[in-house]
Amino acid sequence: MDVTHFHQSQLAARWGVSEGTLERWRCEGIGPKFLKLPGRVLYRQIDIEAYEESCLSSSTKQSGAVS
Repeated sequence: MDVTHFHQSQLAARWGVSEGTLERWRCEGIGPKFLKLPGRVLYRQIDIEAYEESCLSSSTKQSGAVS
């Protein structure tokens, strides 16, 4: 089983956000699952792609919003 991992800097570059944003998101429980290893954080590609898939939208209209 070949699993690809991304470092925080690689994911930040992929999404065009800062590493600080990813750090904040982790604290807030936002974003893909991650691995917390001694001295580093890694993201599995499969978890990144699953999170991206969950964020797909076909409209900016929010369900249940009150006008």
